[in-house]
Amino acid sequence: MRRRSIGAALCMLLLAMTVTAMAERVNISSLAGLFWSTAKEEEDLLRKADPNDDSTAASVVNERDDELDGGFSSLDGMLQWAIGHSDPVKLKETAQDVQRLSVSELKKRQLEIKELMETLKRPSDAQLMQIALDDLNNSSLSLEDRHRALQELLVLVDPIDNANDICKLGGLVVLIRELNHPDTDVRKFSAWILGEASQNNPFVQKQVLELGALTKLIKMVKSIYIEEAVKALYAVSALIRNNLAGQELFYAEAGDLMLQDLLSNSSIDTRLLRKAVFLVGDLVECQLENTHKAVPPFLSNRLFLKSVVDLTASTDLDSQEKALVAIKNLLQLRTTEALVLREFCGLDGALERLRHQLEGLIKEEDRKGYAMDVETIRREVELIFHSKLRKWQETKVPT
Repeated sequence: MRRRSIGAALCMLLLAMTVTAMAERVNISSLAGLFWSTAKEEEDLLRKADPNDDSTAASVVNERDDELDGGFSSLDGMLQWAIGHSDPVKLKETAQDVQRLSVSELKKRQLEIKELMETLKRPSDAQLMQIALDDLNNSSLSLEDRHRALQELLVLVDPIDNANDICKLGGLVVLIRELNHPDTDVRKFSAWILGEASQNNPFVQKQVLELGALTKLIKMVKSIYIEEAVKALYAVSALIRNNLAGQELFYAEAGDLMLQDLLSNSSIDTRLLRKAVFLVGDLVECQLENTHKAVPPFLSNRLFLKSVVDLTASTDLDSQEKALVAIKNLLQLRTTEALVLREFCGLDGALERLRHQLEGLIKEEDRKGYAMDVETIRREVELIFHSKLRKWQETKVPT
């Protein structure tokens, strides 16, 4: 009886070697804690797409399925693979080690192997995304389940490979359609997912822009629902970051006016202000990196410049930091006039007031580090500003 147990345990250990090797090759989903959008049976979740279907979506899911099962048709096949790919010396040592295990140790090892096998049975991320998208395409889906499907996609699209896969699965079309849903939370989550998928991802940015989502997202920034507006602005920013084609479309859709409206509204939500001034700094930085591109006129607009400078007086330190970064970048544009910043925008006084404020914050232990970082940026702005002002004054000295 004990020899039979040892034999079974040896098989299990060999199988464990297979599973371990597979685990090193396979990108197992880290989303085991996700709940399903609908009550699907496990075999439905693991079902492969029709092998005769050559559609892009099916190929993506099949590809992820192939990664999941490792290409083995049975446990016997896995066992044979383990034996064939193992060092014979180590294999013999393993068998000898098994013979020395007690019954309780054998049971413990078998339980560990069982748990590892269960892990390998989890659906791939591509499968999970397809399930969520199928739910969103279900017109009879409850609002609660629609929210749940969107929340799952929000987590799933974070890795860049998954973001690329959701394009191939047709998910972008679904999400852009959901931007017009009557429920504000559905619109909010859809914009948020598009932003997450587009973040530093030129492939997804291009797809979303070509599908015409930017126009809708810019309009959503004006929503009376703050959460929706915040996520829409986040998506806009992610879509056009380091993307010249996206920025041209942004200006064509009056995105610059949207930014000016946000920055000039003193009663606006702080989160929108932060994102707006951050986007300004980002757009100017991209402009500095692409000097062959004409500088958009709004970046030299006096009222616009003043609204950015005025943000240095915000009660929110994060907004002040982002405003300083934007001013620092604006000062480096050839079209920005130092005299306008001094006479019309009052940059000199703003920087001095901020210096006094930061001196007080640096004395507070819990805010000292951040305040010192902001002070460093403030000094850089001051140096660049005074340098630019001196150069302007030198051009006015009669020869």
